[in-house]
Parts: sequence; structure tokens; C-alpha cells
Amino acid sequence: KSHLEGRTSPPAGLAAMPGQYSADPKQHTLSPIVTGATVIGIKYNGGVLIACDTLACYGGQKRYKDVCRMKQAGEYTLLGASGEFSDFQYMSKMLDELDNEDFLNEDGFRMGPHEYSSYIGRVMYNRRSKMNPLYNQFVVIGKKKDGPTQLSFVDHQGTFFNEDFVATGFGAHLAVPLLRNEWKADISLEDAKQLAVKCLQLCFYRDCRAFNQIQIGTCDGENVTISEPFAIDHFWGHKLWLEKRLEIATRAIADTW
Repeated sequence: KSHLEGRTSPPAGLAAMPGQYSADPKQHTLSPIVTGATVIGIKYNGGVLIACDTLACYGGQKRYKDVCRMKQAGEYTLLGASGEFSDFQYMSKMLDELDNEDFLNEDGFRMGPHEYSSYIGRVMYNRRSKMNPLYNQFVVIGKKKDGPTQLSFVDHQGTFFNEDFVATGFGAHLAVPLLRNEWKADISLEDAKQLAVKCLQLCFYRDCRAFNQIQIGTCDGENVTISEPFAIDHFWGHKLWLEKRLEIATRAIADTW
């Protein structure tokens, strides 16, 4: 059979319209442009927290330095995002619509972190299956009244799991060893905050997409809070870092490392 069998010709009046019957070009996001770096998630005794910096990079430029990469979803859930910032805004809009629909049901029940994290995971897997993913890694935390704390990780491929602590982006390589060594099940809120700051300090030293202004968000079953941005301490005056080794003739270039 001819490969043209079954095809219909365009109407006579439209035959001359260029591109009318050709496939449209793909309009998928091919690579992230405006991106955020590491997000830290830690369970503590009585709740769960998220910490991240306020930087959104435009390519390799540290362009937007006062950006909140957290989003409250419903009454009991908080979302933190690494990766493409516009995709995070798109997900935020979807969560607002879901929360509005939940409110309009007026059934006396509000969704919690389990429902929101499951929804985000299904959205991410659906977009991945369409070969048009949202280029994000999300940390979803929450605690609904007297229920258990929830800390979930979701990435651009729809990978979804729950953990006691998690780090996204470059922090998955740099911060997770610290979390493994210092986290414990009965860690207090203040100790958890100090641990999160310590992790983000390490990322600031080692990750060129990190920043020293951070925010911490907490969920304790009653309140969801996002702190005001604050600066973390850093020190660059170590003696070995200040040596002008390339000007010392007795050392090889390799010694500068």
C-alpha cells in the first residue's frame, strides 16, 4: 500500500498556507537557564525544616540574589526547589490551584504533606514521560497536626522517596556526609538549624552557584513558617589560600592546588 493512503488533502482554499500541515517544532525546555542550588531538608524532634539560599543564577551569573525558593502549599506543607526557577513557579501555580480546589470542597478536610508530595511526584513523572520534564529537584516537608512528620524528595524524572534528611543539587555530594554523621532522631530544632547552616556553609565554599544569604522554613504541625533571609558566616583569610604560589619560582604549578 502507498504510504500516502488514508491521508486527506487540505481544503482548496488552504492549500497555499505555508506550514499549515507540517509538524510544529518542539517547544520543550532543553536546558535550565535561571537556576537555584542546594536545598537541605532535616527532620527534628517535633517537626521538619528546609534550608536554602536566596540565589537564582542566570547561567553562570549570580543574577538574582533575593529570591525565595520555598513555597507553602496548603496549611501544613512546605516546598523547596532546586533547578529551573520558572518550572518551580509553574509548579507553585499548580499547587495554588489544587489548594483552592481543596478549600472550595468545604468538607472539613485539608490536604497534608503526604497528599501534596504524592501529587508533585505524579506531575513530575507525567512530564518526564512526555519527554518534557520540569527541571527541578524538590524537597517537600510537612506535619499535619499530630500526624507524623513528612520529608520527601522528588526529582525531574519522578524519582520519589521519603527520608529523615536530604540534600539536593551539589549538596547531595557535599552535605549528605555531614548529615549522615551528625543527624540523630531526637535532634532539637536549634541543633537542626545549626546543622543546616553548616551544610550550606560548606556548599558556599565549594559550589560556585551557592550564596551566603539563606532562609529556613519549618513545619511543626500547627504552623508553617519561612524565616527572613539572613547571612551566614564565612572566612576566606586562611594563610594557605592567600599565598601567591604562582610567583614562587621554587614550586611547580601543580603545587598551587
